[in-house]
Amino acid sequence: MHQYITTHKGRGAQINTSNKFTASYYTQSHAEAIDDVFETDKKTEVIFTYPKSIINKLESKDVGLEYSLNPYQGCEHGCTYCYARNSHEYWGYSAGIDFEQKILVKQNISELLEKQFKSKNYVVKPIMLSGNTDCYQPLEKKYELTKKVLQLCLKYKHPVGIITKNALVLRDLELLKELAQHDLVKVVISITGTDEHLRLKLEPRTSTYAQRFNTLSQLSKNRVPCGIMIAPIIPGINSFEIPKIMDLASKAGATSANYTIVRLNGAIGEIFKDWLTKNFPDRATKIWNQISEAHGGKVSDSRPGVRMRGEGKIAESIKQLFTISKTGYMKQEDNFKFNTSLFSSNIFNGQLNLF
Repeated sequence: MHQYITTHKGRGAQINTSNKFTASYYTQSHAEAIDDVFETDKKTEVIFTYPKSIINKLESKDVGLEYSLNPYQGCEHGCTYCYARNSHEYWGYSAGIDFEQKILVKQNISELLEKQFKSKNYVVKPIMLSGNTDCYQPLEKKYELTKKVLQLCLKYKHPVGIITKNALVLRDLELLKELAQHDLVKVVISITGTDEHLRLKLEPRTSTYAQRFNTLSQLSKNRVPCGIMIAPIIPGINSFEIPKIMDLASKAGATSANYTIVRLNGAIGEIFKDWLTKNFPDRATKIWNQISEAHGGKVSDSRPGVRMRGEGKIAESIKQLFTISKTGYMKQEDNFKFNTSLFSSNIFNGQLNLF
């Protein structure tokens, strides 16, 4: 069995990278030195914020929906490869361990969202929870921001899509069932493999793979439309797991599947390479080169239409394996479409009209 290395237990990133927006920063010359600045095993720090707007318009054609909403910034799940890490730098933090330890909680999210729904100029389109960090990360259990969003979506009959790695989504099953009755919700569970030893190091604070497949099963049994996202596929680490994931997901009731290939933009490259070298020293170079080959010779790829799926022989082989697996295991047709016709921006007047 492979022995995975963790310097900082419970954290995916093992380093704090420098922030490109900061003129100066601390550096540790000797790893053995004791310095509170570099204490990375401390508890998660919650930072309350009060943004002025909450719905983001997605310009990218690589994303299926046009609106996204993120209750949190930063994510305790600690996925080493997470593309959202770079966004933490805008807040003055590192994309490394800071991203997992310093979580911004948007306290006024429900007030902002309801105000947006009531706006005369608002155009209803499905909102994705979340476009950046996981809306059901561990802090959601306490703060319930995602739950408040779903309650508003039900109140105004607004369509909403959810993507998460956390079984906590089942806490809101009754809300999801009501939304599903009107074709207002679809839940996508992100699954990267079946090897629990790897999961604990690659995405340490996420729900187990068994819990995720069970979540699909519970959603399906309760007629809540659900699918999977195999993301990211990392050549040489989890790419061979595609058929098994597809088989288990289909048996659990998933009716749709999609995937992305890992891309290591900005500081994520340094974070992932550090993790890769520590945990796969015998094949780190080979894996790194395969990721690079899948993105035109660079691990960092921002090209629209290409960045999510990659290119070249390795990317093509992954695409073929995914297609064959989906065709072979996922027999159910996915006919789900979000219903935008029921949305009402004036609930009070709508109730008066009943009399």
